[in-house]
Amino acid sequence: MNELTTHHADHGLAALRFQTAARDLEHIVQSIAARYIVQQVPLTWRLLHAIEAEALADLGFASRHDALMLGLFQRPSALPYPETDEPVDFGASNALPAVFAFAVAVYEHAYRKAAQAAPRANVRRRARAWGG
Repeated sequence: MNELTTHHADHGLAALRFQTAARDLEHIVQSIAARYIVQQVPLTWRLLHAIEAEALADLGFASRHDALMLGLFQRPSALPYPETDEPVDFGASNALPAVFAFAVAVYEHAYRKAAQAAPRANVRRRARAWGG
């Protein structure tokens, strides 16, 4: 019985550690993306890769989480994405690497907020907040 209890406790601790790291990374991505949003820089593939690189290289993030946890947020090399200045477009896909998903969410939130604040007549309509 102790082994079963220990297994559940270990599983629960691992899940908690993952959630903490994910929230930490999300805040880092929000901070990075906000710099570009304030400058009204559209989310392009090249910018998305830059945000990802900066977020995953954040020394605070690396110091707060172990290497195994950090590896869980690395985009697999088998998932190549364009590195162009074209607007980001994932189509109907909702399976995104963590940093990409966080950045897209920040851009979408900023777009919705700007759309609510602007008069309806002056709002430019786009299919996606990230430009797609």
